[in-house]
Amino acid sequence: MASSHSSSPVPQGSSSDVFFKKEVDPTKHIRPVQSLPDVCPKEPTDQQGTFYSISTGNLSDKSRTDLEQVPKIFMKPDFALDDSLTFNSVLPWSHFNTAGGKGNRDAASSKLLQEKLSHYLDIVEVNIAHQISLRSEAFFHAMTSQHELQDYLKKTSQAVKMLRDKIAQIDKVMCEGSLHILRLALTRNNCVKVYNKLKLMATVHQTQPTVQVLLSTSEFVGALDLIATTQEVLQQELQGIHSFRHLGSQLCELEKLIDKMMIAEFSTYSHSDLNRPLEDDCQVLEEERLVSLVFGLLKQRKLNFLEIYGEEMIITAKNIIKQCVINKVSQIEEIDTDVVMKLADQMRMLNFPQWFDLLKDIFSKFKIFLQRVKATLNIIHNVVLSVLDKNQRTRELEEISQQKNAAKDNSLDTEVAYLIHEGMFISDAFSEGELMPIVVDATSQRNASPNSEPCSSDSVSEPECTTDSSSSKEQTSSSATPGGVDIIISEDMKLTDLELGKLANNIQELLYSASDICHDRAVKFLMSRAKDGFLEKLNSTEFITLSRSMETFILETEQICGRKSTSLLGALQSQANKFVNRFHEERKTKLSLLLDNERWKQADVPAEFQDLVDSISDGKIALPEKKSGEERKPAEVLIVEGQQYAVVGTVLLLIRIILEYCQCVDNIPSVTTDMLTRLSDLLKYFNSRSCQLVLGAGALQVVGLKTITTKNLALSSRCLQLIVHYIPVIRAHFEARLPPKQYNMLRHFDHITKDYHDHIAEISAKLVAIMDSLFDKLLSKYEVKAPVPSACFRNICKQMAKMHEAIFDLLPEEQTQMLFLRINTSYKLHLKKQLSHLNVINDGGPQNGLVTADVAFYTGNLQALKGLKDLDLNMAEIWEQKR
Repeated sequence: MASSHSSSPVPQGSSSDVFFKKEVDPTKHIRPVQSLPDVCPKEPTDQQGTFYSISTGNLSDKSRTDLEQVPKIFMKPDFALDDSLTFNSVLPWSHFNTAGGKGNRDAASSKLLQEKLSHYLDIVEVNIAHQISLRSEAFFHAMTSQHELQDYLKKTSQAVKMLRDKIAQIDKVMCEGSLHILRLALTRNNCVKVYNKLKLMATVHQTQPTVQVLLSTSEFVGALDLIATTQEVLQQELQGIHSFRHLGSQLCELEKLIDKMMIAEFSTYSHSDLNRPLEDDCQVLEEERLVSLVFGLLKQRKLNFLEIYGEEMIITAKNIIKQCVINKVSQIEEIDTDVVMKLADQMRMLNFPQWFDLLKDIFSKFKIFLQRVKATLNIIHNVVLSVLDKNQRTRELEEISQQKNAAKDNSLDTEVAYLIHEGMFISDAFSEGELMPIVVDATSQRNASPNSEPCSSDSVSEPECTTDSSSSKEQTSSSATPGGVDIIISEDMKLTDLELGKLANNIQELLYSASDICHDRAVKFLMSRAKDGFLEKLNSTEFITLSRSMETFILETEQICGRKSTSLLGALQSQANKFVNRFHEERKTKLSLLLDNERWKQADVPAEFQDLVDSISDGKIALPEKKSGEERKPAEVLIVEGQQYAVVGTVLLLIRIILEYCQCVDNIPSVTTDMLTRLSDLLKYFNSRSCQLVLGAGALQVVGLKTITTKNLALSSRCLQLIVHYIPVIRAHFEARLPPKQYNMLRHFDHITKDYHDHIAEISAKLVAIMDSLFDKLLSKYEVKAPVPSACFRNICKQMAKMHEAIFDLLPEEQTQMLFLRINTSYKLHLKKQLSHLNVINDGGPQNGLVTADVAFYTGNLQALKGLKDLDLNMAEIWEQKR
């Protein structure tokens, strides 16, 4: 038997043992024990202990030779006869086959095999005996050392017993009390936990009654928070409590009931808020109640509450109009409500002032209604934004906390300290941070009164005594609405930023919808009154008043809601188009009647028309107010910017009509393009119709004129010139009111100006043509003979004087001169033709003298006419050039 030389059977005490007050010297009580001697010589460590390995260590050459006779298969460590291959190799079946008459030979072979195996056995036994003989000394030494070994074991057993007694004494004196304190502390802690658990169970047991109390005061958010906290406690700290096995499902049903109650409560609130008297100054009804409801609905993800508010808005808008109509109809004594039963029929009996007052009242109520809706939706919007902001700040704080924790984990070393007593870890009994205070206070606990309670209600930590469990992460933060109501935001709002952003957009869209609802109801009210053609029968003043009121309402609702609604604007545009059509047709018909009755004689100009023209010159394109005072006499001509215009009465009225178009554009800007088209049509109509009546001689049949005189033609030309004078002014007026993309419509005025100029040119050509035909008639009979001046030239001068008398007071002097220059050119052409026909040449002869005298007479008379003195007649052109 071999053993280690350095082994010691007695454990030595450590100087660092925490359970010993001072170091103990074990040599005072226990004798040193000698180690066991080696009873066998050591063998090489690389041998496996088989016979073959032993035989190949201390063998002689003879023994090695003998062993080599033994087959190697017998020396293998895994030699086993139960292996078929090994068995067949050791005992071949060929030695046992007795078939074929070979029995004697097989028997001999078997006997030979037996002898061979016996020989192998002898060799092995001899070598084993030789090996034993080599170790005989160690064997006998072991036998003689047996008694000494027994004495050594006895002494060792006594030392172990003494050590155990000492350890037991030390345990009793130094450890038992401390461990008892630890066990008491553990028991106390368990009792505290049990007490707190029971207290927590009692609190949870009161959840349902508490929820009922909160619901009775409409504290939905508090009730939902209590349910959520209780559910969390049931799942974490009270999991597996049999008495609470049904409480979770009951709370879920209660939560569903609260959802329905909140929806019903919000519907009731919406009805109360929107249907309270509009004279109430309070913008938001019970703001705290609204905030609580919205938070509860958001907490439960009931995001369809806006639809409820939207439906209530539609109902309220209908009721506002209905109530306004009832109030107005009840004030009109002429309406017998017993005879006229339908409210719409009663409303249609109102005249325009009464109906317009009703419309203004509806608009006023709608504005108050929209302001209330906006105030309420602003509160809801602020709540949603507060939750969204809280989500973002919470996410940022979590990221910062994760970064700090990661840095802390990387910088701190993990230390594990535990104490084992009766198979229990201290870490199982105490939470982190509780062990040290308990150990430090062990002495004071030992000195406490034995009758004192292990703990009191004050010693119970608050997180363990309430439903706000220590594992709960729910926290709150607060903000405030514009109304001053604090918003308490809990972290269990499970809405995503995308959902909250979408909800905020829906709130804004709901405000836009409120504006659309008011406009839609106003359109229906408007159309119900327009069924009998009431609106189309309004005069310009009434329609302009209505239009301005509607435009003001559209602008004010846009300012309240932030977006322009189009339905009322579209209805206004539709009515405006109808008004424009009627407005234009009335004035076109009036102009047509005036033209059909116009005798194309110069008309006196009343003072009011002169005032109208003067206002245009001052840059005001509007109908002036009538001046009170003494009556002023009408003038013969119209003075425009220093020029005199002789006009007919129709043109004066046309100027007024044009200003009415321009003023209508100022009053109703939405009809600018339509009015431009209609005014263009009116101006074209005047041009074409006056051309038909004067140049086309239509006035002969329409009015019964005997002939169209040069005075009629000149007067017509001057009237056209007056209109042409104002076309640039009209164009500038419309250009200032048209959007840039519609400036191309101004080309109508360019076309009209060209048409008027063409018409004026045609009239001038007509006047020249009249004198041309006269020259042709008179000069074709001209004979060069005495007396001088000839009758032909006297007649021509007479007609020229009549022409001058007819047009000079109508046309400006420069136009008269230009006209007579053209007439003179015609005269020279005819005279030249006649002289050529008569073969009269500028030869200084008698005929030349007679012609020269007639021409001098003509020139003198023509230049004697007013305004034609400096006219260059160039009469030398009447003679043929000498060849």
